[in-house]
Amino acid sequence: MYNKLLRLYHTVKPLRFEQIFYRLWYRFFPLLKLTPSLKLTTSNTWAWSALEVVKPSFISHKEVVFLNKQACIENNADWNDDSHEKLWLYNLHYFDDLNAVDSLSRKSIQYSFVKRWIGENPPLIGNGWEPYPISLRLVNLIKWYQRAGINDQSIIDSIALQAKALSKQLEYHILGNHLFANAKALVFVGCFLDGKEGRDYLSLGLKLLDREIPEQFLEDGGHFELSPMYHSILLWDLLDLINLSQISKEPLLLHRLESWRSYATKALLWLDVMIHNDDEVSFFNDATIGVAASPIELKNYAESLGLMTLENNNRYVLLNDSGYTRIQNPDYSLWFDHGEVGPSYLPGHAHADTLSFELSVGSDRFFVNSGTSLYGLSEERHRQRGTAAHNTVTINEADSSEVWGGFRVARRAHVSDYKAGITDDTVTISAKHDGYSRLKGVGFHSRKITASSNSIFINDTLTGKYTSAFAVVHVHPDIKLNVLSDMCMELVSKSGNLITFSSPVSIRMQSSSYHPAFGISVANKKLLMPISNGSLEVKMEVKKGVNS
Repeated sequence: MYNKLLRLYHTVKPLRFEQIFYRLWYRFFPLLKLTPSLKLTTSNTWAWSALEVVKPSFISHKEVVFLNKQACIENNADWNDDSHEKLWLYNLHYFDDLNAVDSLSRKSIQYSFVKRWIGENPPLIGNGWEPYPISLRLVNLIKWYQRAGINDQSIIDSIALQAKALSKQLEYHILGNHLFANAKALVFVGCFLDGKEGRDYLSLGLKLLDREIPEQFLEDGGHFELSPMYHSILLWDLLDLINLSQISKEPLLLHRLESWRSYATKALLWLDVMIHNDDEVSFFNDATIGVAASPIELKNYAESLGLMTLENNNRYVLLNDSGYTRIQNPDYSLWFDHGEVGPSYLPGHAHADTLSFELSVGSDRFFVNSGTSLYGLSEERHRQRGTAAHNTVTINEADSSEVWGGFRVARRAHVSDYKAGITDDTVTISAKHDGYSRLKGVGFHSRKITASSNSIFINDTLTGKYTSAFAVVHVHPDIKLNVLSDMCMELVSKSGNLITFSSPVSIRMQSSSYHPAFGISVANKKLLMPISNGSLEVKMEVKKGVNS
């Protein structure tokens, strides 16, 4: 009991007052009644146009597929069938299909689903009336309505009613990307609905964005939750707002357009640094492929809006505010996480991955953090967030930060002493963290990475006393492992890229799993090297294949 109370204390302590206040307010004074407007609701006319990148999810008038799982929505109960995971049900209520690839070819199916949702989901009942699904659905409905030439008063009335529900339960208790999504939805509604009602929503949405954009986008361009996937989601939101400004010609949006374009340009550059050469995001914190628009799709969208998309090809790039470094040589690229777990009051998408790294040779991923295949409260969710699922060091089988409860973090690692040294042929970076100091007798974990044109040394140093410690690296499923000796392995990609991995101690090889998308787990291998005397240095020799 004491340990649980201590964990709860360290979880709640960093929260902002408004998070605690609104969590209590919404619990004791939930929104129970919603009265439709007595006045005729009318809409403004402007034609939405944007790239369609999301995969279709409405297969027929009843069949849908989300997170690689197909189901049939036949009656009212199916919208909230708890045999599905919560995230799957949320996706059902997002209505992303309305703006998915080749959307207009499914117009009759989409119209049927929209009308069914209105008729089968009474106000404030079920997952669809929670503020985050409302936010995403409102944006999708408005884009679709304006682009597909819909003319249906019942849909306009429903949009107005959903916006009213959203405005009365804004996610101040969560903040971060959730509150940003609320604000974006209110701005879209404000540009869609005519009259005072629309102006009020627009004013509220812009007030929130004026507060949240400078808070959530760091000076180095990164989104402050430090997940490349959520960075991509929020960047798409920002591009949507820029697009809405240019399409609707709303003066209050045009007044902010230059500022929004500046934030988006820096965010695009940040994303360019954090992607592998396969043009997909690296897996730090909650991150996987297929949830957000891909980096290429984001770049194309930005360019269609007249934004300049630059690339940073420097050998050494420090994203100082985010706490990431990329080392890029002609043969390989390496990413090093030396940042905090995220905003102190919002670590929900953080993993215990401090001082982890990822490595690609050519366009092949070799060493990967394990990714994210699910949310929720399961043991598997906890395992995927844990330190052992990442390319870093575990001590006494504990996590470097106390991740728990699906989206909670209690005591967390703090990073210090980041240093970088650069010569003509070598980049050396180092940092340390105190995450394990909560364990009796344990001190710091320090990591130093020395990278030259074709060799990499990773040195881990531990202080204090511990029972067990391992350096862990996870190998991408497509990489073949050849055992040369107890202390040396050869890793070969399908394109012929090669890493010779050697250790001063015996290398243990264990089965693990890799999660490149929600709902997907792929068997892979991880290598473990025991650290018995306080330090360990492994060496990697890189050779790029002729076909790479």
